Parts: sequence; C-alpha cells; structure tokens
Amino acid sequence: MPTVVVSATRTERASFDVPAAIDVLDAERIRDGQLRVNASEALAAVPGLVAQNRQNYAQDLQISSRGFGARSAFGVRGVRLIADGIPASMPDGQGQAATFNLDMADRIEVLRGPFSALYGNHSGGVVQLFTREGKGRPALETSASAGSDGMYKFDLAAQGESAGIGYALDASRFHTDGYRDHSAATREQAHAKLTIRAAGGGKFTLVANGLRQKDTQDPLGATWATWQRDPRAGETDAADTATPKRTLAERYNTRKSIDHQQAGATWEQPIAGDGKLLLTAYTGNRQVIQYQSFSRAFQAPASHSGGVIDFDRDFHGGEARWQRALPLAGGKLTATAGIEYARAKDNRKGYENFDGAVLGVKGRLRRDEDDVVSSTDPYAQAEWQGERWQLTAGLRHSRIRVAVDDRFTSNGNDSGKLHFSQTTPLAAVLYRVTPTLNVYASAARGFEAPTLNELFYSAGGAGFNFGLRPARSKHAEAGVKAILAPGVRMDAALFEVRTSDELVVDTSAGGRTSYRNAARTLRKGAELSLDAALGAGFSTRVALTSLRATYENGARLPGVPRANAFGEFAWRESAGSWGAALEAVASGKVYAEDSNTERAAPGYGLLNLRLTAAQEFGGWRFNEFARLNNLAGKQYVGSVIVGDANKRYYEGAPGRNWALGFGAQRTF
Repeated sequence: MPTVVVSATRTERASFDVPAAIDVLDAERIRDGQLRVNASEALAAVPGLVAQNRQNYAQDLQISSRGFGARSAFGVRGVRLIADGIPASMPDGQGQAATFNLDMADRIEVLRGPFSALYGNHSGGVVQLFTREGKGRPALETSASAGSDGMYKFDLAAQGESAGIGYALDASRFHTDGYRDHSAATREQAHAKLTIRAAGGGKFTLVANGLRQKDTQDPLGATWATWQRDPRAGETDAADTATPKRTLAERYNTRKSIDHQQAGATWEQPIAGDGKLLLTAYTGNRQVIQYQSFSRAFQAPASHSGGVIDFDRDFHGGEARWQRALPLAGGKLTATAGIEYARAKDNRKGYENFDGAVLGVKGRLRRDEDDVVSSTDPYAQAEWQGERWQLTAGLRHSRIRVAVDDRFTSNGNDSGKLHFSQTTPLAAVLYRVTPTLNVYASAARGFEAPTLNELFYSAGGAGFNFGLRPARSKHAEAGVKAILAPGVRMDAALFEVRTSDELVVDTSAGGRTSYRNAARTLRKGAELSLDAALGAGFSTRVALTSLRATYENGARLPGVPRANAFGEFAWRESAGSWGAALEAVASGKVYAEDSNTERAAPGYGLLNLRLTAAQEFGGWRFNEFARLNNLAGKQYVGSVIVGDANKRYYEGAPGRNWALGFGAQRTF
C-alpha cells in the first residue's frame, strides 16, 4: 500500500508523488521494541535528520535537519514541531519534542527541504506527529519497561468508539537515575483525544496534553580531558572547598522544573465542489524554573539577570484553511489558502542563584519583565496534477512581532520592540517517467527569525540583543523516487542551501548562550533511503546522509556531522509472534565551535539488537521486547554544546545498556 502523507501538500497524497524529501515513521517503528520516551528512538531512521538524546532531560533532545538547529543549546530550533495539527513550536520558533506523546503515536512525518518553507519561521524542516484515534470496540492497554541506570516506565491507555464518538486516553510515568552524574529525571505525561464524526462528513477533534518534570537534574557539559577520564563525570568547581571537590552541577544543584499543558480543537468540513474547510484553535500554559551554574563572581555585572530563570508562559493561536480541487487543462488543480496566528506571553523573572553562602537557591531578584511574541502568516498553495507532470507553487508571508516590557530597570531598561517579516515563495515540478519512477526539482526561500532565547542576552553579559537579524536562505533540491522491485523503494535527493545572516553562537557559559549573525553559510548534501521487503519475513531499511555545511571561510558549522547513517536488518515471523532486528548507527566527527580549532567530538559507529514477541489469548494480547544497545560498549560523545566559553562542549553517551518491556491489551 502507498504511504500517505499530508505535511507537504496539506492534503492526503502518496509520498511517492510528492516533489519533496519526506519520510514517514509508522506506528510499528515508533512503538515496537522501543521505550517510547524520546523521539530520537525512531527519528534515527530518517536521512538528513540528526536527533541526539543528550542524556539530559533538562535540555530536551537536540534535533537538526540538514544542519539547521544544531546550534540550539536546549530544545528544538530551526525545525518546526507539530502534533495533531497543533504547533509544538512557539511563534518565535523554539519547540519542545518532550511534549510529543509517543505511546499514542500513529505516525511521524518528517519533511525536509524547500517545501518546509510553507510552514514559516524555520529553515530546516517539519516534524509532525499524528496520534491514533479511538476506533472499534473498547480496549484497555498497559505497559511496563525497565533498563540500565535505574530506568523504568509505566503506561496506561484506553481507546474505543461508540455512536461516532472516538476516544483515546493515555497516562505514563518515566524515571531514570541518569547515565551521567547529576542527570536523574522523572517525567509524567497525559494525553486525551476525542473525535466526533458529524453528518455531511464533518469531523471535530479535541486534543489535550500535559507534561510535568519536577527538579530534572542538569549534568552540564564536560571538557575533553574530563570526558576521556570518565564519560559520566561532570566538571569540578575550582572554587569548591569541599573534599573531594564537587562538580559544578552538584554544587549549584543545576536543575529544571517544567509544567506544560495545552488543549486544541480542530473542525474539518467537506464543502461543495470537492473542497474542504479546516479550523483550528489551541491554548496552553508552560511554567519553567531553572537553576543554572553561575559562580558568585560572575554575578557582578549590573546587567546580569541572575542564575535562576523563572517564567510563566501563556500561549494560544489558530488556523483557518480552505481547499478546493477542480479540473483544469486535462488535469486536476488543488488550491489551498489559509492563515495562521500565534501568540505567546512570558512573565519572566530572574534571580541570583545563591543566598549568602548557600548555593543553588533562589536569591535576590535580578530580572522582571513581560515578553510577548506574536506571528501572523497568510499562505497560499496551488498544485496542478496531470497524467505525467505535477506542478506546485506556494507563497507564505510571515510577520513576527517581539515586545519587551522591562520592569526591573536598576540594571538598565531593556524595554523595546522588534518586527520581522519575510515572504517565502516555493516552486516545484515532478515528472512521472514510468509508473515506478518519479523525478522532481524544487526551490524556495527560507526565513528564520531569532527566538526569544536567542534575543535575551548579548555578548559580555549585556542585556537584550536588539541587534540580531533574521537568517534568510535559498533552498534548491532535486530528487528521484523509484520502486526498484516489488517491495523495494528508493528515495534520493541532492540539495543546496545558501544562507545569509546565519544565527550562530557568540558565547555560551553556565547555561547562558548569546548569539550573533554570521556572514554567509553554505550547505551541500545528499540523502538516500532504501526500504526493502526481502521475503521470508526479512526486511531492511537504510538511511544515508552526506552534508558539507560551512561558513564562507571554509570552516565547518559546529554541531553538524559530515555524514551519518542508519541501517537495519530485521526479521519477523509470518504470524507476527516473533521478531528480531540488528540496527547500525554511525556519525561523522562534530566540531564544537566556529574556528574548528578545538578538539572535535570523534565519529562513531554503534550496533543495537532488539527482540520482540507477541501472543494472543482470548480477548487479550501480550507483547514483550528486549533491547541491547551499543553492543560493543563503545565510548563516544553523544552530542556537543556549541560554543561553550569554558570548553565544556562534550556530553557523554552510554556504553552498553539494556531495556526490557512488557505490554498487555484487553479488548472488550
């Protein structure tokens, strides 16, 4: 069956017929044999994408697409995140992959290249999560897993449908003592999805999500010497008088608490003449308090806003989209027009992270302000599809407003406003050479405005960085999609991206990062994916990426590997009762700062093994899995903190580690 996607064209379309680099991770890849804690578990199988589990749940995953987003000190930047049609990225472009509920995932679509320009303020791509809808008879499901470093997870879910009303509910709790020193975390998630089908083909969907992480420990980065000595260790504090010396993370008890909840509603209504109307509205709140590792001496500058970040964010937004299909010139024209609006308001405070001789506590107030970011984005897209040719054109106009109301003026008044705007056009063409071979080309302009976190600090400890400019990019891509044999599909793409005013790290110290605009950057690369059903239950998946990302002086962009690869050889018994797979993951070396003179994190190659089993008894279905990751026990750097002023760039990844899981489902 053809894989169906909606990310590129905003309507259901076989991915084989989309003139864009797009991959789909189905529920089997996301759920089977996986812990379903981090999106990186499944995203590793996507070419062009680097998704790193930093072993630091205080800072979330590090996700980059074609090199965009690699500089992010925390959260996801340069890649837009969407869940069930509702943005998981804020209007300034910063997103949190931790809000994705993987236990209820039906599929994840990953769109890269020029087509992603039609989603606005980002440059790298779009990652969309679609959760399952309640269908059929009522069912109750539970799962439990455990593994290395004190990890455990419990999950309970229910789903069903009655009288046209479907429901899907889920709640989970995850805990780890952490691989790295001072990296323990506990995460609680909840999810509810209600679908109501109305007369005339309309559908109403209500989705609510919650995420809570209390006092998640932040292990910080380590120098090369410390990582070589002990990949779990943190950096010691030279000013510590204790014996033995404590790490910075321990001395300041670096940690972050997150309380996030949001709800959204979508109405889809078919309209006369093969058309469709979609309306979406959402609202939410995010509360964060973070304790950082500044020394007391570093608190001296009057402009410094303290080592404790405390903010309360209210956000809301919506989208209206109209779509119509009609015959034209022997083919079919599908026209789409819409508008998106988003707004987020932060009540943000900063405090000293000491009180007298006591460190890692909330001290004197050093910052008190309201930050408001809003975006308004109208867009239009048209696609003409003939017997062999398919032509696509699109346009989006993004307007972003940033306003700061500074109420703590004893260290200077950072009040002010910024306005960014950009029109991003797209053009693409696809030609069906044969029923099993498509070729395409596309081009677009991209736009990436600074996020609030990139605007907050200037170099040298100064305040709000009103001088930052948006990065603007030109994207070009050419690709081939081919069915090489029954059950064997290959997708390949070549791309080039030229960016001016690229946003790059200026300085990074103690968890605080300032940014600047670079002159120009160039990204050239190739992506290849191959899926093959080999018969007798055997299958394989290969995803390869080659990327040269450089500044105009030839230096490599930090945080971006020259190449990365994923390979899988899997077997599943015909009845689905047993399965096994061997996974291979490889990455090239990664520079940690702009000059490329500091020690790069070396490349690595890993092998992982997973085993799955399933049984059915009456109305019960059971499943089990076992994973053994990093079979050879290789010591490697999993991710880097770009531009850290103290050269604490390196974040160690686990050696050999294991996980076991069990699940049961009862259908009534």
